[in-house]
This record gives sequence, structure tokens and C-alpha cells, in this order.
Amino acid sequence: MITAIVFVSAAVDRIPEVAEQIASLPGVTEVYSVTGEIDLIALIRVQSHEEIADVVADRLNKVDGVLATETHVAFRTYSQHDLEAAFSVGFTDAD
Repeated sequence: MITAIVFVSAAVDRIPEVAEQIASLPGVTEVYSVTGEIDLIALIRVQSHEEIADVVADRLNKVDGVLATETHVAFRTYSQHDLEAAFSVGFTDAD
């Protein structure tokens, strides 16, 4: 599974509609409305790098109200769940 994080600048008066349209695209798993220089962050999870191009260049960038995007491809995933599992490997409550 390949994860891409896409920063989206959107027309301010259309942010909710743009977010909903992006969230409905195949391959998009989550969309966050955020503060700061960008308006939305979209998480894309697909099987191949070519699919990232399909989602971002062929679909997401064409959503009415999207002004610009910046795409970041994740190398590794770290989460609290992953860290807890790594530290508990081989240990039991009896240790």
C-alpha cells in the first residue's frame, strides 16, 4: 500500500464542497480541513505509484474549486499503535 499526503489550496468559499468531492474520489481515504497556508489535506492510499497520478492529476486536480496541490509520498508509517507493538514484542506481564 502506498500512501500520499496531498496539500490542497481551495477557493475559500467552496472549501466544504471541495472537501466532500475529494473525499468521494476512489483512492482517497480521508480529507481534513486545516488551518494555515493550505486549506485541506487529503490522504490517498493506493497500490501503485501510477494510481497516485490517476487520483491526483486526473481527478483531484480537476475538482472545481481546487486551486493548487502539493503531493508528498510516504516512505514509512509510524503510529502510536506501531510503536506500542514494537516495544511489547517478546515481553509479557510476567517478565
